[in-house]
Amino acid sequence: MAEILDTAIAAAKEAGDFLLDNFGKVNKVESKGDRNLVTNLDKKAETMIRAKIESKFSNHGILGEEDGKKNIESDYLWIIDPLDGTHNYIRKINIFGVSIGIVYKNKFIGGAVYMPNDDEMYWAESGAGAYKNGEKISVSSCGQLKDLSIAFDSSIRYSPEIMLKVLGDLSKEVFNVRMFGSSVRTLTYLAEGVLDCSVEFHDRPWDFSGSVAIIEEAGGKLTDLRKNPLTYKTIGYIAANKEAYGRISEIVANYF
Repeated sequence: MAEILDTAIAAAKEAGDFLLDNFGKVNKVESKGDRNLVTNLDKKAETMIRAKIESKFSNHGILGEEDGKKNIESDYLWIIDPLDGTHNYIRKINIFGVSIGIVYKNKFIGGAVYMPNDDEMYWAESGAGAYKNGEKISVSSCGQLKDLSIAFDSSIRYSPEIMLKVLGDLSKEVFNVRMFGSSVRTLTYLAEGVLDCSVEFHDRPWDFSGSVAIIEEAGGKLTDLRKNPLTYKTIGYIAANKEAYGRISEIVANYF
C-alpha cells in the first residue's frame, strides 16, 4: 500500500503544480452539458496522472472524470478528478484541487488530495490516520446544530425543488452555510475540523473518492443521501463529524 499511496501523492502534486503554473491561462473551454465545463488543462492534468499510475500499476483499473474508465472490474480502482473546481479555475477563483482515490474490492482504502494554491497535501490510508502536510488531522467534535458550519451543494439548478427545501431546513438549524464550488476544498476542510458537515446532491465519484479515506481516518462519517455506504457508483453524499451526522442525515432523509 505504501507504494500505491506514494504514487497517488506524487501524481496529485505533479498535476496540481501544473494547474497552478497555468492558472489564468485557460485557452480552451468545452461544454459537457448543462453549465458543466471542461478545459484543455483538466484533460492534460488527467493524462499526467494516468501516465504515472499506469507506469507502476498497469493492471489496475482507472475511473477518471475526463477520460472515462479502464479495467473497471480490477480489484484495485483509482478514481481521478484532475481539476475539482473547474468553474472556479476558469473564473480565476483560486479554490481548486486534485483528487485521487484508491478503492480495493469496492472499499475506499486510501486517497490523496492536493490544493496547489495553498500547497496543502492531504492523504490517508485505511487504519493509518489522516494527514495534512505530514501533520495528523481530525474532524471537529461540534455536535450541536446551532453551532455547526456546514457546506452545501452549489449546483442547486439541477434539482431546485428538493435542494432548496433541504437547504431551508438546514439553514434554520445550523450556525451558517458555505458554498465553495469545490468538493475537495469542502471535504478537506471537514477532515481538518474547519467545517463540520457537507451535503452534496450531485457530486460524482471522482468528486469525493479522494477524500473518503481522509475523512474516515480523521474520524468522520460519509454515506449517500439515504444513509447507505458509499461506493464508486454513488451520486451525492452526506459527510460530517460523527456527532453532527445523525441529525443532519435525519433532515436530509426527510426528502427521500
